[in-house]
Amino acid sequence: MKTVVIIPCYNESATIEKVVKDFRETLPHADVYVYDNNSTDGTDEIARNAGAIVKYEYKQGKGNVVRAMFRDIKADCYIMVDGDDTYPVESVMEFEELILSGKADMVIGDRLSSTYFEENDRRFHNTGNKLVRKFINLFFKSDLHDIMTGMRAFSYDFVKSFPISSNEFEIETEMSVFALMNNFNIVEIPIQYRDRIEGSESKLNTYSDGFKVIMMIFALIRDKRPLLFFSLLSFVLLIIAGIHFFPILIKFIYTGYVVKIPTLIAISTVVIVAAITFFTGVVLHVLKRQHAENLQHHLILLNELKED
Repeated sequence: MKTVVIIPCYNESATIEKVVKDFRETLPHADVYVYDNNSTDGTDEIARNAGAIVKYEYKQGKGNVVRAMFRDIKADCYIMVDGDDTYPVESVMEFEELILSGKADMVIGDRLSSTYFEENDRRFHNTGNKLVRKFINLFFKSDLHDIMTGMRAFSYDFVKSFPISSNEFEIETEMSVFALMNNFNIVEIPIQYRDRIEGSESKLNTYSDGFKVIMMIFALIRDKRPLLFFSLLSFVLLIIAGIHFFPILIKFIYTGYVVKIPTLIAISTVVIVAAITFFTGVVLHVLKRQHAENLQHHLILLNELKED
């Protein structure tokens, strides 16, 4: 049973040596991979000297790095952690045990149930984490505590069946939703988060990254829950049509005259669009179910390849 530690990195020279050494000491049987994403501060050399296997991904963005890691590496347990030394190494053995025993396909390091809000003084980041969690749990009928954590562990089946579409920091949200929608077994473990040390700077931009995550959530709801998404859109269109139609109807009842003919034509067009939108959702819902069935066949083939 092979375990790997995978660390996406961009300009983490202040902390990467400690992260690599901590994980090598705690998991001496595991290979530690650092994927450098165009660092300019010598992160790659520091990681290599600390004992990591260093590889490169030149397309900028964490999603691109994770895509490369998942594509290149074959293992039974993948433990992913950021290179900023904000996540503890103490829990990693439990992560590994849950994956290798088959009790979980994805283990989530839950920061928000422990020290995250005490350590992280970036107010909008805290608010953003709460909002994303509420949105995901509402629309995907789940009860996850930390949607966007950077410390996770994955099974081989999850890694090799995850079609990554994100290019940047939305990747964690996409992972969580993919696991929820495809019935992968998720286990959350509270971890003691600590803030970055002095001299280590976050690459996150509160507003632009927050906007990207919100757009990702809407895209995931559209793609993963198409019947709900397009039904709501149709409902909104019908409300708009009704607001403009009922005054005309009431006028007709009292006077016998049909007024605002151009408005009636526009209303009819909106109703037709609403109907088309609803049936688009129905068709996409059927296609999504077929995709889920294909994924199950894919997972069966993956298991057969592992046994061979």
